[in-house]
Amino acid sequence: MTLQRYATTAGVAHGAMPAQPGAPATETLGTHAPVVRDLRERAGRSPHSLHFAAGDVVVVSGLPGSGKSTLIRRAVTTARAIDSQDTRDRWAGLMPRLLPYALYRPLVRVAHYWGLWRALRSGESVVVHDCGTQAWVRSWLARDARRRGRVLHLVLLDVTPQTAREGQRERGRGVSGYAFARHRRAVGRLLRNTETGLLPPGCVSAVLLDREAAGKLGRILFADA
Repeated sequence: MTLQRYATTAGVAHGAMPAQPGAPATETLGTHAPVVRDLRERAGRSPHSLHFAAGDVVVVSGLPGSGKSTLIRRAVTTARAIDSQDTRDRWAGLMPRLLPYALYRPLVRVAHYWGLWRALRSGESVVVHDCGTQAWVRSWLARDARRRGRVLHLVLLDVTPQTAREGQRERGRGVSGYAFARHRRAVGRLLRNTETGLLPPGCVSAVLLDREAAGKLGRILFADA
């Protein structure tokens, strides 16, 4: 199965507004009925910022190399950003250079989820890098947000496998063919479901971005309504 652009109905699903001539500078995602905002293929009319309620949780998902970490580093300035790659890089700096990552990967994962749990406990707004293959993480985030009286949002990057592979080469970190195939299946399923308005359990909104829309998105902001 390959990740591809499907004929989308997401622009009008669950009360979402279709694309209008001249996009707004911001898109505000609320906490009411589930809504999907399709910002792909809008010919430069994508908003420059996304606004969420203070304390909410946003997961940024997509293929490895699709630009998730780049988007988070550039756009998230008023919330806690949790990226597993940051945890991996910190541990790599502590380990002998010749030690294979596979040997200390379990420790990295424990450290990553421990840091994520602490960020959620703080009550801050949180943006989480999501690899796409771990549906249980999104379910955990939704349950935790609901307990705190907040909600979960999804930002999903839709890029072709070729573009994702190029992104991996540019950053100098690739994944195996087997792992990439798993990501393609998982993200492809997530994309198809989101396009038809079927969001992950507990998720109240989703934003679909292609590479151009993600490049124009400069800020992911959180503020009291």
